[in-house]
Amino acid sequence: MARYFFHTHIGGDVITDPTGVELLDPDQAWEKARDTIRAALQDPRDQARLMTACLVVTDAEGEVVLEFPFSEAVTLLPDEDPTLH
Repeated sequence: MARYFFHTHIGGDVITDPTGVELLDPDQAWEKARDTIRAALQDPRDQARLMTACLVVTDAEGEVVLEFPFSEAVTLLPDEDPTLH
């Protein structure tokens, strides 16, 4: 298992993830990122600001594994979502 860190970028601000989470692979990190974003967007007070945010996932060495714009988490069509296949 590898440790992945989920850092939220909103404009010029970065909210870092100091502890990360152990996951099997980058696919599972993508699923965790999507679920994290969708949970954050459930509060209607923050939706407009968060739609411009991006979740940047890094590995234990600090290398970027993926960048997941919040706006994409709500616009994925069922055939684009790898967890539905």
